[in-house]
Amino acid sequence: MSEQRCDSYYNATINEETNYPRLEEDIRVDVVIIGGGFTGVATAVELAERGIKVAILEANKIGWGATGRNGGQVTGSLSGDAAMTKQLRNTIGTEAEDYVWNLRWRGHEIIKRRVAKYNIDCDLKFGHLHTAYKPAHMTEMEKTFEEALSRGMGDELRLLSKQNIPEYLESPLYHGGLLNRRNMHLHSVNLCIGEARAALSQGALIFEHSKVIDICDGDLPVVKTEHGSITANSVLLAGNAYHKLARNKLSGMLFPASLGNCATVKLTADVAKAINPHDVAVYDSRFVLDYYRMTADNRLMFGGGTNYSGRDSKNLAAELRPAIERTFPRLKGVDIEFEWTGMAGIVVNRIPLLGKVSPNVFYCQGYSGHGVATSHIMGEIMSEAIIGQLTEFDLFAGMKHVRIPMNEWLGNQAMALGMTYYRMMEHFR
Repeated sequence: MSEQRCDSYYNATINEETNYPRLEEDIRVDVVIIGGGFTGVATAVELAERGIKVAILEANKIGWGATGRNGGQVTGSLSGDAAMTKQLRNTIGTEAEDYVWNLRWRGHEIIKRRVAKYNIDCDLKFGHLHTAYKPAHMTEMEKTFEEALSRGMGDELRLLSKQNIPEYLESPLYHGGLLNRRNMHLHSVNLCIGEARAALSQGALIFEHSKVIDICDGDLPVVKTEHGSITANSVLLAGNAYHKLARNKLSGMLFPASLGNCATVKLTADVAKAINPHDVAVYDSRFVLDYYRMTADNRLMFGGGTNYSGRDSKNLAAELRPAIERTFPRLKGVDIEFEWTGMAGIVVNRIPLLGKVSPNVFYCQGYSGHGVATSHIMGEIMSEAIIGQLTEFDLFAGMKHVRIPMNEWLGNQAMALGMTYYRMMEHFR
């Protein structure tokens, strides 16, 4: 049984609802992509632009999963960057640092180009602030700032002291921060829907309410839904934490974590300007952090309190309200109009999981809470791999990952215990 969209701010403000058909026939394409979120749709755009006949199968609606439930921030905070760099030194040597640094910003460029090329209205804005929750957190930001300066980003970054924070946020919490004008924020669902429309314009086929029930592997894989099938040369699994396909191969490597978001009622222009004068997106420097930004219609969208047990919160607004009021005392008692949760795919070492289930079935997943930019990077890498250009794919497919030898529920409890440890260690940072 397929599901409609959740009751989120994004879904209440969609520019145009999708209405793609259900797959009800047997068809033949070059590539079939399972999952209509950012990874699947971004890969479809890349392939369709190359003249590849591609079809997307989405169990619910385009952008239904984590793509439509995130904070809408496009940042260079690449998940697993340190572990990734360490492993890449074994394969590409001294180029590893440059490769990972450039990877940080690659998703930004893909999104900007695509928004411009296809005229996608998704409230794209620039400006992000990484805030220091403790004085000691400034050390890491200073290192990032110095590296950015050495790489020519001096015009786009500013290191803020505690005294500078009131220029950007009406909040008593922070001890400084790193302002980044290259980073962006946007309306996630409108971006995904716009990209799906772009893929369609290039010849892609898109099917909603078409849950995959089986993949018959072979020289030509056949992907089956309840009402139809697609035969293809290649298959891409792009469902992240929401699909249960190929579990024998993929179990114990990715675990769902519940991310909570909410949006207040519309604030007056004066209040919005007072609490966030430069309209920047924000996240703080803790292991389990808060993240927030202003929407196009002057609501505060606020997320945090990641639940690594894999269970959704029962009363999200009640959980997030104290953090909102602590961050912005002016908003004490503000009404919350929307609240929603979503499942992010968490990888133990935070490096995205790319690989093959079989010679013709690829998978791509596991962005550990940094999916908006990373999914677009991976869409580019996966499209190249599918047409036979495997250089970058092989870099990621060759990464060593930790597999937790237990079922998903037990794995989530292990992840939750690990994050409890990191929260305790936070007191000593």
